[in-house]
Amino acid sequence: MVIPSKPKSEISNQEAESESPFSDVGFGISDLNHSSLQVILSIDVEEHFRIEAAAGLDVGPGLQVYYRGRLEPSTRWLLDQFADKGIKATFFVVGEITQHSPGLIRAIHAAGHEVASHGWEHRRLHQLTPEAFRQDLRKSKDALEQVAGTAVVGYRAPTFSITRQTAWAIDILSEEGFLYDSSIYPVRHDRYGVPAAPRLPFWVRGASGKMLEIPPATLRIFRTKFPAGGGGYFRLLPLSVVLRALEQVRRECRPAVAMLYFHPWEFDQAQARLPLGRLGRFRTYVGIGRSRDRFGRLLERYDFARAVDVVRGLEAAPETMPTFDLMA
Repeated sequence: MVIPSKPKSEISNQEAESESPFSDVGFGISDLNHSSLQVILSIDVEEHFRIEAAAGLDVGPGLQVYYRGRLEPSTRWLLDQFADKGIKATFFVVGEITQHSPGLIRAIHAAGHEVASHGWEHRRLHQLTPEAFRQDLRKSKDALEQVAGTAVVGYRAPTFSITRQTAWAIDILSEEGFLYDSSIYPVRHDRYGVPAAPRLPFWVRGASGKMLEIPPATLRIFRTKFPAGGGGYFRLLPLSVVLRALEQVRRECRPAVAMLYFHPWEFDQAQARLPLGRLGRFRTYVGIGRSRDRFGRLLERYDFARAVDVVRGLEAAPETMPTFDLMA
């Protein structure tokens, strides 16, 4: 299956170069041909207090209730944007949300989007034993399937926490019947990342099993891969960086698949801010004021796909993808 992605509107060279700090690396974005590019749009559905930057905070019950109340309006805003533009996306949902917002999950599924797992409590895998991870996985998968009424076949670890140290998770995901994973960011970062991993879809091998991995999009500059798949990078960097990354994937990667990811709280400018440290505040809140406008501009430029649909197409030609040994 090939799901084409193409630009819906043009962006001038002048606009791109004036907005981007990467104008000297030789990536032009005029005259784009996106006929073979598939862009997966994904949303990580979690309450704002669960973010990694807040892991050390004592977030009381009252504040948790407050952020739970803000999750549904911001997620439904995203659903409205997608409905207006005929876009289908993949929603990686924290399983515990089934307990207080089951209607939201049903609305996601009813709109034709894919419901996938983002764990039960949004705990990094480094905090779990293999057996605890298996139970977390089963609990989230079962809860989401019961509420949405559909099979859950995709997974994304909180904070992209499948790394060399947690490679055992690949075997467990395979054993529990998941079709694909999107947890390995092929970059160097203080919290996550496997820099040696491929930047295109690949078969990731654990100790005894393997499965299909769809990494977030990156921008390659010389021999280094930089994160450009969404989240904080989408808010902090110029939009042209994401556009250049997508064009680079189209031009250089086979299969030409790019995964983008966002969070509902990133589009809620009016939410109360958590008492984070300086670096945490910068990573979390810079750019939120312009995120809705920038997101709208991105949605106008491309067609998008659900991860599960792209994965079904990739499975039909498994020999086109490399294999990466996460245990090595």
